[in-house]
Amino acid sequence: MEPLRHTRVVRFGTFELFFPSCELRKAGVKIRVQQQPLKLLAILLERPGDVVTREELRSRIWAEENFGDFDQAVNIAIAKLRNALGDSAESPRYIETLPKRGYRFITAVSVVDTETCEKASESPAGDRTDVDSGPQHQSVEPTVPPKSSQLKRRTLIALITALSVLILTIWLFHSWHSSSSGIRSIAVLPLDNLSGDDSQDYFSDGMTDELITDLAKIKALRVISRTSVMRYKRTNTPLSEIARTLNVDAIVEGSVLRSGERVRITAQLIQIPADKHLWAESYEGNLSDTLALQNKVAQAVAEQIRIELTLQERDELKSVKKIDPEAYENYLKGRYFWNKRTADGLKKAVDYFDHAIAQDPNYAAAYSGLADTFALLGDWQFAVMPTKEAVPKAKAAALKALELDDTLGEAHNSLAFCLEGYDWNFDAADREFQRAIELNPGYAPAHHWYAWHLALLGRNDEAIAEMRKAVSLDPLSLNINSDLSELLLIAHFSDESIQQGLKTIDMDPAFPAAHNQLAQGYMTKHLYAKAIAELQKAIQLSGDSPIFTANLARIYVVTNRKAEALELLNDLKTSSVPGYPLAAEVAMVYTALGDKDQAMAWLEKGYQERFNPGVLLRPGFDPLRSDARFQNLVRRIGLPL
Repeated sequence: MEPLRHTRVVRFGTFELFFPSCELRKAGVKIRVQQQPLKLLAILLERPGDVVTREELRSRIWAEENFGDFDQAVNIAIAKLRNALGDSAESPRYIETLPKRGYRFITAVSVVDTETCEKASESPAGDRTDVDSGPQHQSVEPTVPPKSSQLKRRTLIALITALSVLILTIWLFHSWHSSSSGIRSIAVLPLDNLSGDDSQDYFSDGMTDELITDLAKIKALRVISRTSVMRYKRTNTPLSEIARTLNVDAIVEGSVLRSGERVRITAQLIQIPADKHLWAESYEGNLSDTLALQNKVAQAVAEQIRIELTLQERDELKSVKKIDPEAYENYLKGRYFWNKRTADGLKKAVDYFDHAIAQDPNYAAAYSGLADTFALLGDWQFAVMPTKEAVPKAKAAALKALELDDTLGEAHNSLAFCLEGYDWNFDAADREFQRAIELNPGYAPAHHWYAWHLALLGRNDEAIAEMRKAVSLDPLSLNINSDLSELLLIAHFSDESIQQGLKTIDMDPAFPAAHNQLAQGYMTKHLYAKAIAELQKAIQLSGDSPIFTANLARIYVVTNRKAEALELLNDLKTSSVPGYPLAAEVAMVYTALGDKDQAMAWLEKGYQERFNPGVLLRPGFDPLRSDARFQNLVRRIGLPL
């Protein structure tokens, strides 16, 4: 068959490839496929039925690239292309693999439209016949220069050529060096699970988390957190779009294949927006070697982006902790369910972390995971355990983790959470938060929780700056974006708070906390109808969250709907029981009603239950701030007035 080099549109099955724009469509609908796989498809379609060797693919797609494992780059591109086409290597419908030779497109191809590539032939300028009837110019024989002149000319040409080569070499070196040294931010996309078994997702997700954690310890590198990158799991979003959304210079992508006790990790580093492949490599070992394999990937990425590492960062990347394979598996499962952020998921996480600790009592990371889990179990959002029961367990687990390994930034962060939210030991919490950030500067939760710590101390400008750092590390985190809106409102930046709330809702209209936060911003601008609509939506989406209900009751008071406000207040009081107090929520409604005595009585109940002092930052308590009883309560907690 004739090569389809001048074809504009080619059809195969329900697919069409538009050659000029390198665009793939299925049944008329555009499919998002990354640039390299599309180029590969175009080459295969040029000669359907013919074998296209891997070397030809390299010369045409990766000719200017210089990285270690070219084979792996081709494998990844083929895998992505097959995924887009719904094809498989075992039973190919479109792309057949010929081992050690290359690939062949095996489906019938038809031309939809062709482009005539006829070029007008034209004689060289020096051979044109002059048809002008004007006077003819007399030809002059060229003068032959003397030999000495020819020698000088040759010498000059040689010097110019050598200088040009030198300049070009310097320019190319500088271009390459500046290209890779210009990487200061990176996103590690979810590693593909190549096992074919979705139940193994915990393993590939865990590998992604470990790689993010390793790279996030490099202070000079901004590494996007897990929450944001997981949005792109099993999507065909173009890398350029992902990089633009996450605001990064480069992307790491790859896969994990686990077979019994063997693990193979593949990864490649791609610079954006040039879509330039800087490096690709594969690492294989036993399950017990998994952390060592992860460290090798992180070291290779750090070397390729040519970023300056501190001595401590170098040591961290080189240090490999020995792990019990079974304990490690349980730890990964624990983190997998912890990341689901559901009551049922948190309960399962506790079980898996406990199993990991039973198998390896010196497993510091498992204790750290347990601390994180208990911290959330006692939080009002989940209310799985009473705060008085959950937080002490979280603190004990964090302390045990740090006893085993004082370099775990996550454990320092969990300990700080307990010291602040339950012990009310703000000085000790400050030290732990700062230590967590020092050890793991790219750990978004540390910046997130530290921002609230600063707000508690009345340092609102610093708190907002710290929360913005958390947003830059985890730009798609709904919780962090919503909390930024809340901090802006606490600092009395109402307009900015509203804009941030709208931005968060645009990211996910079904996220209830963003609607609640936007409603409070509307309240400050006296836009009560909008505020009520947002709160009703928040309550519906959350399943009757008490804090959202309390805010709705506040607005009902302001809009002269007192009977409805009292009805909501009674619901909150009925739901408030020992161990699961809704003291702050009830107190907020009483504050709105102007009943300061009842408001303070309920705040005292919250004090006895050891509520998180962050509740006192809520704008709903502003009318109480000048009350001597409120100020006395704040002093007893240990906060500045």
